[in-house]
Amino acid sequence: MKARIVTLPGDGVGPEVTAAAVAVLQALAGHYGHEFSFDEQLIGGCAIDATGEPLPAATLAACQQADAVLLGAVGGPKWSDPNAPVRPEQGLLGLRAALGVYANLRPLQVHPALADLSPLKNERLQGVDVLFVRELTGGAYFGAKTRTDDTATDECKYTVAEVERVARRAFALARGRRKQLTSVDKANVLETSRLWRSTVQRIATEFPDVKVEHQLVDSMAMLLLSQPSRYDVVVTENLFGDILTDEAAALAGSLGLLPSASLGESRVGLYEPIHGSAPDIAGKGVANPVGTILSAALLLRHSLQLEAEAVAIEAAIDRVLNDGPHSRDIGGQAGTQDVLDAVLQALDGYASAAPSLRSAG
Repeated sequence: MKARIVTLPGDGVGPEVTAAAVAVLQALAGHYGHEFSFDEQLIGGCAIDATGEPLPAATLAACQQADAVLLGAVGGPKWSDPNAPVRPEQGLLGLRAALGVYANLRPLQVHPALADLSPLKNERLQGVDVLFVRELTGGAYFGAKTRTDDTATDECKYTVAEVERVARRAFALARGRRKQLTSVDKANVLETSRLWRSTVQRIATEFPDVKVEHQLVDSMAMLLLSQPSRYDVVVTENLFGDILTDEAAALAGSLGLLPSASLGESRVGLYEPIHGSAPDIAGKGVANPVGTILSAALLLRHSLQLEAEAVAIEAAIDRVLNDGPHSRDIGGQAGTQDVLDAVLQALDGYASAAPSLRSAG
């Protein structure tokens, strides 16, 4: 297979972890007979410095023409003024909207070798395997905003069509897993949540084999910590999803471990680790690349339909998490390059041991 992948390293540790993921993709292409080309573009703070815009026109055009987009992170202290008219995060929000990637998938599993890093007792972590589906292009993040000297407003707006499409995506994903879907809202207070709940309930009739339940967001925040293994697929709106998925990330032991995929109707998806730019460790060579490498596996699975190759990367990561070396955020002393070298070695061993998994290309 030939594929064009746009990389957006961005700010902070973004370039370091993105480079690691690209190295893994290049190695995998060699093992499985693919041709991946990489086109690096600017986004976020570095794009503001170079062009004055957080999402330059050249970056957007490249992403729209790509087969997939791999992103590092955006933002940092240099651009942290909340009153600045141009901010790095505007580039990411603009890219999501322009690509129409309305469903953000964040898988969460607790690796047995790292269970002691979680703030929860080990017995509560047994069997945790949750897929969060966060609506990504609506809600308060994209609503109209006003500001005066003594008031401010952020409009939270959803249409039926926006809820329908993300609900259908979540139900379809649940159908391929354990056939359980939890929809999270605040329907006891918010009108948008009442629209959300009634729409999800109506879409549920299209998936009679999937069991659906509704949870209020405040109770869900508690249940994720007290009963995390109870959940399969969790779907929710943009702001709630942002908060709940960062909370749930604590169960895994580190933000550096977790990937995400943002998908729309086209094959062009946006893939990124859930962690931020981590400016305190940027340039030190100690960032954990696992979340970004696993995001590359999601890229292979969802945009390129290369399931065997995605499994190969995930198996390599599993081996490294089992055997080490581990980066500092998960209790080790390994640097980014050390972890990358171990992943590449594990990938070599996996590919050599499983030649039947080679794709026809």
